[in-house]
Amino acid sequence: MKDKVKAIMPYIIIVLVVIFIKVFVVTPIRVNGPSMLPTLHEKDIMILNKTAYYFSEPKRFDIVVINTKDNYIIKRIIGLPGEEIEYKDNVLYVNGEEVEEPFEGLQTDDFTSEELGSKKVPENSYLVLGDNRPESYDSRSIGFIQKNQILGRTTLTIFPFNRFGWKE
Repeated sequence: MKDKVKAIMPYIIIVLVVIFIKVFVVTPIRVNGPSMLPTLHEKDIMILNKTAYYFSEPKRFDIVVINTKDNYIIKRIIGLPGEEIEYKDNVLYVNGEEVEEPFEGLQTDDFTSEELGSKKVPENSYLVLGDNRPESYDSRSIGFIQKNQILGRTTLTIFPFNRFGWKE
């Protein structure tokens, strides 16, 4: 009996390590819907880094996975805590200063963070948008996102293989 336990112990350890990594470190996620086009495509499979914000804060333009009460969504962080956000004529303004978005094909309706219930993004909250703004379920629909709703950052597409690589 002792020999059998010794024989299977390495396999038990491997399974436990894999479970630990999937639960606490990284896990695959799938893009659902067109809201992040052209950056991410529907059914892209990516790696979610769950440790990304253990020791640092989310940054503007990070692509994050968010746990809403209904499902998980993938969006881009646009507004950080304490900032005033405004879109006018497809231009992003943060605290009144124009900020260039380095993504192609973005279009959005004019709006301000005040339309989401607060002139400034509340503390510990973020304003998130999809890259395909006309087709995105994001902060304009669900309001500001709390930091504890952010499951992690994702940048690496692993499937399909012709789309493999880092997405920013």
